[in-house]
Amino acid sequence: MWVMSESVSVRCPACRREHLYAAPSYPCTCGAPVAPPLDRHGTATAVTHRAWAEDWVTLQCGSCGRRDQWPRPELGCPCGTVLRIPVAGQTATAEVGTEVAPAPAKRRLPFQPVTIRTARDAVTAAAVYLRWLGYRDIRRADQRPPSGIGIAARGLLAQVDPTVRAASLRDVECLWLTAMTESAACVYFSLAGYATDARTRADALGMPLFVLDLTGTPQPVNSVAGELDAGALHRKERD
Repeated sequence: MWVMSESVSVRCPACRREHLYAAPSYPCTCGAPVAPPLDRHGTATAVTHRAWAEDWVTLQCGSCGRRDQWPRPELGCPCGTVLRIPVAGQTATAEVGTEVAPAPAKRRLPFQPVTIRTARDAVTAAAVYLRWLGYRDIRRADQRPPSGIGIAARGLLAQVDPTVRAASLRDVECLWLTAMTESAACVYFSLAGYATDARTRADALGMPLFVLDLTGTPQPVNSVAGELDAGALHRKERD
């Protein structure tokens, strides 16, 4: 279920245009929608550069108490300025009026995709998908990949390529080698697909490959990705 929070008034600091903004909610692994509480008295700021720590906010699900990182709310103004919306504290609750029962053991609720319009959206879509699979503590990867954007979770290294270039054999091998040095599994997400030799090599290495469609839904490219999506390799952290 995709729920929008209550709208707040936001003024662009560049053109002074007023906007009504409602932060989208994202599904917690328990199924309850979680949305950041917006600061009605705060001032929106222009995004001039990107930093992982500034793009994400830690929120607590009011239904199950789980704490996870979610995308910090942003709004694109028609003047071209990207606005970062102030958040009131770091705790969010399940949306009022929504009743969601905890997911039964070994059963996942349907994945709720994040529409991809920007490179940041592609990273968000991949991170939300990995969290849906059961990975937690998702963060920016320690080592920057030769191309794309690296994200990591406990025991996992992922690469997200938001460009229109098909991922190459070198991209796949570099991710695998980096994951090996960190004793982690790895997975690749690409918007434009993969070169034939890259897919062949990934199959030999047992690396899951996904293509992100513009709805933000990862589509398995090889059999190991299909198994991961189906839950055969589903990893759940023991709380």
